[in-house]
Amino acid sequence: MPAFAAPTTLRGQHVRLEPLQALHTADLSEAVRDGQLWQLWYTAIPTPEGMAHEIERRLSLQAQGSMCPFAVIDPATGRAVGMTTYMHIDAGNRRVEIGSTWYRQSVQRTPLNTEAKRLLLGHAFEQLDCIAVELRTHFFNQPSRRAIERLGAKLDGVLRSHQINTHPLSAGALRDTCVYSIIASEWPNVRAHLDFQLSRSAPKDTRSC
Repeated sequence: MPAFAAPTTLRGQHVRLEPLQALHTADLSEAVRDGQLWQLWYTAIPTPEGMAHEIERRLSLQAQGSMCPFAVIDPATGRAVGMTTYMHIDAGNRRVEIGSTWYRQSVQRTPLNTEAKRLLLGHAFEQLDCIAVELRTHFFNQPSRRAIERLGAKLDGVLRSHQINTHPLSAGALRDTCVYSIIASEWPNVRAHLDFQLSRSAPKDTRSC
């Protein structure tokens, strides 16, 4: 029986999302150095040295059916500039979460991320027939929270003391997680909003979440 969210390639004008593979390791190791993203204490982004392990981890979860990971490709260069996933896949209830996303600093707040979310949401609602799509982030990750809200997602609630932080700057501290969602009936308006943003090709769209 095929996986609910099987690996696939999603193409747009500003971005291409292709199934994550080990061959993306070099590009992603370079990309994460742009802004030294692994130093952000309120999110979990791999170090350059840990990139191969992180790719292996995501592919293992894909084999278990709980994740569908993508490499985010800049069509202008053909190189991977970040990662994103469908995660916590719940086929029985037709729900996925979009998360574990990061982009190199130089492509943040560009149409690339807006179109990546447009492609992921469109595939989830229009091909996978999802009932709802979740997005989660750290309570203190204000850029991510603003980006999620700009997509049109609504805050379902805050999971307090949800996880134990492992980042060296906050190791052992408890993370509060903000849970957002877009439901199927909201998708037409969200789609129109994202298409309008992309038609303007504004450089101030959304950041990683």
